[in-house]
Amino acid sequence: MSNFTVIDEDFKCENCGRYVRKLGYSCRNHCPYCLYSKHVDKNPGDRAEECKGQLEPIGLEIDGKKGYVIIFKCKKCGMIRKNKSAEDDDMDLIIKLSAKH
Repeated sequence: MSNFTVIDEDFKCENCGRYVRKLGYSCRNHCPYCLYSKHVDKNPGDRAEECKGQLEPIGLEIDGKKGYVIIFKCKKCGMIRKNKSAEDDDMDLIIKLSAKH
């Protein structure tokens, strides 16, 4: 079973360059402006992944409990990751992702 390390911190998005504030109610995983993330974790919050590539949003799933779940693909190693959307995510981008799947 994987461990979940709670890390909610501000960061500068490496894709769009915008400053992203911590989420406050959960762990911030991706940029709410462009939806990109960074491949830094093996298990949520552990920062143990050596890849450090950009995680590109490539699709969307709708989960009955989690709501919108963004599907990411690492541009460096090809790993697929998933993470639930945040309340402040750009809804137009979420809708565009839903059309891809």
